[in-house]
Amino acid sequence: METKNIIQELRTKHGMSQEELANKIFVTRQAVSRWETGETVPNTETLKLLSEVFGVSIDTLLGTPKKLICQCCGMPLDDGFISREKDGSLNSDYCKWCYADGVYQYSNMDDLIEVCVKNMVSAEHPENEVRAYLKATLPQLDYWKRYEQLSDGGEFEAFKQTLIDEINALHIEGMPNLDKLITLAGSDVNLSYRLPNGSTVKFLDDNAAYLGNRLECGFGGERYFGVLANMDFILVCTYEKSGEDPELVIYKKR
Repeated sequence: METKNIIQELRTKHGMSQEELANKIFVTRQAVSRWETGETVPNTETLKLLSEVFGVSIDTLLGTPKKLICQCCGMPLDDGFISREKDGSLNSDYCKWCYADGVYQYSNMDDLIEVCVKNMVSAEHPENEVRAYLKATLPQLDYWKRYEQLSDGGEFEAFKQTLIDEINALHIEGMPNLDKLITLAGSDVNLSYRLPNGSTVKFLDDNAAYLGNRLECGFGGERYFGVLANMDFILVCTYEKSGEDPELVIYKKR
C-alpha cells in the first residue's frame, strides 16, 4: 500500500477530517489533501508527528514496514506494541512492556524469562523448549548486550521494592505478600468497576504502563487479587480468573 492510501486509511480509522489531522501536526488542510492524492509526501519531521498521532512506525507510514523485534524480550513488534518515550514519541527498539515512559523495565534476565515463559508456553512449545529458546536468544539482543551502558544503576529496581513494601504494609485481608512487580499495559488491565449507583468507572490510562501482579486469594475460591501501581497511586482489586466481575478493594494516592 502506498503512503497516500496509508495516511487516508489511518486518518479515517481515527475518525479525523483532513482539517483535524492538519491541526494536530501543524500543517494546512491542503497539505494533507496533497499527501492523500499522492502529489507530495510528508517530510521527515512531519512523518514523526504522524507516527505519534497514529501510533504507528514511520516505516508503516511509508508502506515498507520492517519486521521489528523488541531488543529486550525478542517479541515481534506490531505497531500496537511499540514503546513510547516520556514525550509520547515512539521507540521502535522495544515493546511497551519492556520499555515504558523512558524507563527500562527489566534489570534481571531471569525475571524476564519467567514472565515470557508464562505467555509463550503452548501445546506446540512446551516449557523446557521455551526456556531454552529464551536463554539462547535474549543474550543476543541489543539491550542485554549493552545492559551496563543502558541500566540506571538499580534505581528502578529500588523503586519497585519501595512499592512492594508499601503494598504489603496495607495488610489487606486474604491477600498474600507481594514479592514481585512486572510491567503491564494499561489496555490489558484497565477494568471497569461498578459504583453503588450502578454506573462504572475506569481508573487507568489504556496507553500507559503500570507495575502490577496477580495473586491467589488466601480465602480460596476462584477469585484473584490484582495489584497495580505507579509513582502516583496503588490500586488493589479482586476479580474472577479471566478478569470478570472486578471489585475495587483500595485505590490509594501515594
